[in-house]
Amino acid sequence: MAKATTTKTTSNFSKYIKWFWIAILGGTFSIVFIFLLASWGAFGTLPSFEELENPEHNLATEVISIDGKTLGKYAFENRTPVQFKDLPANLIEALVATEDERFYEHSGIDFKATARAVAKMGKDGGGSTITQQLAKLLFHGEGSKNIVQRVLQKVKEYVIAIQLERQYTKQEILTMYLNKYDFINLAVGIRSAARIYFGKEPIELTVAESAMLVGMLKNASLYNPIRRPEMVTQRRNVVLKQMEKNEFISTQVKDSLQQTDLGLDLHREGHSDGTATYFREYLRDFMKGWIKNNPKPDGTNYNLHRDGLKIYVTLDSRMQKYAEEAMNEHMSNLQRVFDKEQKRNRTAPFYDIDKKQIAVTMSQAMKRSNRWKRMKKNGASEKEIRASFNEKTEMKIFSWKGEIDTILSPKDSILYYKQILRSGLMSVEPQTGHVKAWVGGFNYKHFQFDAVKQQKRQVGSTFKPFVYASAINQLKLSPCFKLPNTPYTIPKEKYGMPEDWTPKNADDTYGGELTLKQALAGSVNVVTANLIDRVNPKTVVALAKSAGIKSKIPEVPAIALGSVDLSLYEMVGAYATFANKGLQIEPMMLLKIEDKNGTVLEQFVPNSKEVLSEESAYVIINLLEGVTQGGSGIRLRTKWGKYPDNVATGYPYQFTNPIAGKTGTTQNQSDGWFMGIVPNLATGVWVGGEDRATHFKSITQGQGATMALPIWALYYKKLYADPELTVSQEAFEKPENLSIQIDCDETSEEDETVEALIEEVDEF
Repeated sequence: MAKATTTKTTSNFSKYIKWFWIAILGGTFSIVFIFLLASWGAFGTLPSFEELENPEHNLATEVISIDGKTLGKYAFENRTPVQFKDLPANLIEALVATEDERFYEHSGIDFKATARAVAKMGKDGGGSTITQQLAKLLFHGEGSKNIVQRVLQKVKEYVIAIQLERQYTKQEILTMYLNKYDFINLAVGIRSAARIYFGKEPIELTVAESAMLVGMLKNASLYNPIRRPEMVTQRRNVVLKQMEKNEFISTQVKDSLQQTDLGLDLHREGHSDGTATYFREYLRDFMKGWIKNNPKPDGTNYNLHRDGLKIYVTLDSRMQKYAEEAMNEHMSNLQRVFDKEQKRNRTAPFYDIDKKQIAVTMSQAMKRSNRWKRMKKNGASEKEIRASFNEKTEMKIFSWKGEIDTILSPKDSILYYKQILRSGLMSVEPQTGHVKAWVGGFNYKHFQFDAVKQQKRQVGSTFKPFVYASAINQLKLSPCFKLPNTPYTIPKEKYGMPEDWTPKNADDTYGGELTLKQALAGSVNVVTANLIDRVNPKTVVALAKSAGIKSKIPEVPAIALGSVDLSLYEMVGAYATFANKGLQIEPMMLLKIEDKNGTVLEQFVPNSKEVLSEESAYVIINLLEGVTQGGSGIRLRTKWGKYPDNVATGYPYQFTNPIAGKTGTTQNQSDGWFMGIVPNLATGVWVGGEDRATHFKSITQGQGATMALPIWALYYKKLYADPELTVSQEAFEKPENLSIQIDCDETSEEDETVEALIEEVDEF
């Protein structure tokens, strides 16, 4: 009986052993078979060899300044990849210590970590390796909520991870993972994250900064440093603890760093954020045309937002920054002065127009708005659209103290924005044509009209140098040549005008004679009228066009006083000709365009031509220097640093270096201009309202010397204070064998000779 029982027990044990091995082998075979099926594509297409070799990325196109800084990007995803050598060791250590401690030991799958995750039901985290996480990011994104599909996705993830490990080195896998991860807030990839959260390149990240970014890898939406800094700090400290555990940092360093705050230095990279926003929008439009005319080798078009182009531009990031700062400093103060004046203006912010004209102005503004266009597209009647402009709604509006959350009707918001003065600035290096700074306004989000190239306004007295240049180039006049400061009439028959033209001086003061240098310094209208009549308006227009002005200029005497609408872009480019010895170089913004692999697709070269003789150009510069030595630009030399109501700018300018310049003020103070040149940098500034009826009441506050000149002065103060920049403080180079007299203290027979020449020309 005992023997039978023993035999039965042995038989049962054998059965258990048999079924145990069947289960083990069957399970193993099933797992292997499932993996084989996955590798054969039974659960969905796997990436091909080519896809693994070149995984698809949405790579941002990068705009790079002449000093090597990223000015901005065009992107569906704001991603700019970096190489492993561009990553700091502390970042790699933080990543491996936190996400995959045995990363360098496994071949894509960490079975020990996977078993631990299964045993603990994921309570201590998943078992995914960095390679698996990369596979997920590259090829199938978020997991399904269906458990069966999720298991199959996990299997595919394992297979892809193994393929990735075979295809790439460990360093390449780490780099691809950090380049691919979305750190939110438009920070896709480690480079964008480092720039946006800390304002630096990845290689510059500290241990604590690297730990914060690695901490975000767990769940960037949850661990958002902008919205949940306390939670992110706790997560960062976990990463630091892991780094200590893996002996990457000491306990002392860990304890010290855990006591620090996040140290965020936000630099948002949305299209309305960052630096050179107006220039970047101009460049976007340029690139649309370039892409259309420059297809890829396979005939398809480049995609500005995903092909990772690199656009190298002439802008200098430091000069651009200083220009934007100078504009903000002055315009915030100027707006305060303007707002104070408008409290006494019954038709604020307008002057010179009646109620009917105001209504027309507001109606035109409504029709230009996005609200009007959107509602009209959706079929709303004009009556319904107009009614909507009177309905109050929540909105964010611009202010110099930051955005304001308020409730306004769209009509009231239009009126509010019309009271805000606008400005533009552009700098060009005359010898190369390189545009160094382009500031189309001070807040692209709220004011998207570019005051550099898109806008054209009356240029006032800043056009007078072209009249003087024509006279000097044609008649060889000296700055010392004298003309009477008396009313000058040009008969209507001479140029086919509707009536005789007799301009008045701005101060209505006359008498005696003035040298050309005195006349330009004082912006004397009657002398300028005399000059344009002597050389003919056609000559002036031809010279201005030759200097780079492309807008239509009527061939009438009134252009002598600036009664023509031109862009700041045109004016600065033309003024640069005077500083470049009469050689006009068309302003250029692009140096070269490369593809994502660094292959040069196009290099850009400047276009140039001779406009004036070197001697004539130097004489014009000499005349313009007189403006800053004793004319309307004298404020650059003095301790003047206050607005009329004693709102300090913070700077007594007191420049001592040679500066050639010209102020301009249009009728009713609608536009204020200042064009200022030193030997290697020409800069123009415009200030005014959106509408010509929005302006200061008096010339004291509304002239170019008050509105625009301070921006130029603040800007150049910053340029000269930067030892890395080489903006000239030297004298303009004087031509050899200069034959035209420029020192008016000397006596000369030149005036008599020139006068005789003029009489001969008049007779002819």
